[in-house]
Amino acid sequence: MAANPSEIGEAVSEPAAGPLSLLTVEHVTSYHYRKPVRFGQHRLMFRPREGHDVQVLEAGVNVNVPSRIDWMLDTQSNSVTLVTPQTESTELKIECRFKIEQHRVRSAQDLPLAAHAERWPFDYSGDERRDLGAMLEPHYLDPDGRLYEWMRPFFSQAARPDTKELLMSLADAIKSGLKYEVRNEEGTQTPDETLARGSGSCRDYALLMMEAVRRLGMAGRFVSGYLYDPAQDTGGDAGIVGAGATHAWLDVYLPGAGWVPFDPTNAIFRSANLIRVAFARDPKLAAPLTGSWFGAASDYVGMDVKVSVRRV
Repeated sequence: MAANPSEIGEAVSEPAAGPLSLLTVEHVTSYHYRKPVRFGQHRLMFRPREGHDVQVLEAGVNVNVPSRIDWMLDTQSNSVTLVTPQTESTELKIECRFKIEQHRVRSAQDLPLAAHAERWPFDYSGDERRDLGAMLEPHYLDPDGRLYEWMRPFFSQAARPDTKELLMSLADAIKSGLKYEVRNEEGTQTPDETLARGSGSCRDYALLMMEAVRRLGMAGRFVSGYLYDPAQDTGGDAGIVGAGATHAWLDVYLPGAGWVPFDPTNAIFRSANLIRVAFARDPKLAAPLTGSWFGAASDYVGMDVKVSVRRV
């Protein structure tokens, strides 16, 4: 039997890396109040996730009032920052800054699928199904059959369509058939609400496609993060939809390639510009910032959010 090189001491290198990119991510959130209010704990999910293609070189969090700051990992090993302000204030300003290094390596988008998964439908192995668990299960009802009707054309395609082409056709249908809108209020629309309104944000688009993917028998997970647009390095207008703010997309688990990112907002899946922060089975588990404050409802004035992703 042939020995595995790693078992006999030979060096096994990672995929060849190309040029490195150094990026800074700045995320500033400010809450404003008419008079000093007391704050509860705030939960932040801003820190980019590291991997073979991304390293976090610097990470810092600054708060304008004295605060206790703790770090933890959640059930999906997402990095969570816990900020507990210690004093009252008319403003709560949380500034996060990260410096990341991107390695240009072959990624899941470039890997071939396992032979049995190249065309849909396909089956996962028993071990894969156990590990994927809730990522395979639809989480939202389709009370009026609106999602089923929207998906009908994809069910009626030629027998056993190419898996990646099927997934890209879903992303294209969302991008071309719905109107993109920026929504600052908390929460994510259900797939039924997005289809009924004919519009949605990047979070709504990601959830719609994720629920569609799960109904096709594939595992999908929600991803929140940032979107790098080179046009903004020189102060130009965003050329990619969703740049200049937090962004959301989904990963689909494809045997042979693993988790593959799809961004229905821009109908892309071959992009190194997606900077992941958190994975979750449902959007509410990957909210970038949640927290509480104590005072009269009329005390709240509003909030400002500024996000910048630029090359160093």
